[in-house]
Amino acid sequence: MQTKRVHKLTISALLVAMGILIPIISPVKIILEPASFTLGSHVAIFIALFISPVIAISVSLGTAVGFLISGFPLIITLRALTHVLFAGLGAYWLKRTPSLMDSSFKTQIFSFVLGLIHAVAEVAVVSLFYFGGNMSASYYNQGFLQSVFLMVGIGTVVHSMIDFGIAHIIWKALNARTSFAATLLKIKG
Repeated sequence: MQTKRVHKLTISALLVAMGILIPIISPVKIILEPASFTLGSHVAIFIALFISPVIAISVSLGTAVGFLISGFPLIITLRALTHVLFAGLGAYWLKRTPSLMDSSFKTQIFSFVLGLIHAVAEVAVVSLFYFGGNMSASYYNQGFLQSVFLMVGIGTVVHSMIDFGIAHIIWKALNARTSFAATLLKIKG
């Protein structure tokens, strides 16, 4: 029992560290304010989602706190906090229906639905800033439809699905390793 908790804590801590580090050091960053896209920034959360709901929520919370203490702007930190929603819901859904990962089609549908949940949550946060007038007018020169709905909404769905794909490739490679698969059995079992 104690070993199982230590494994969960260790994996969660490593994924949180990875989730904080990737946005800081990634060379592929696209900033089209109020949207920002960093390739791979959700990979740690998706890997956590594949493991369990508890780890997914822990990693999402940990990365949001990491963004806060790293000095990222409030809007980015709050957007990171919304990851708890898609990660928790997705991990729970996957736990109840593991067959979602059995075929490429089902996996893509799962990724798309998670991307929609992800986007709706982030659009809600950015909308609060848009309608609250708490952001520079230059962020929203193109109006709500283009600045928030298209850039943040549609952009987040695409970004989420790309990061899901990267995480899925890494996940399959990790599961092919006997030692990693054995560790997962200890955590889940």
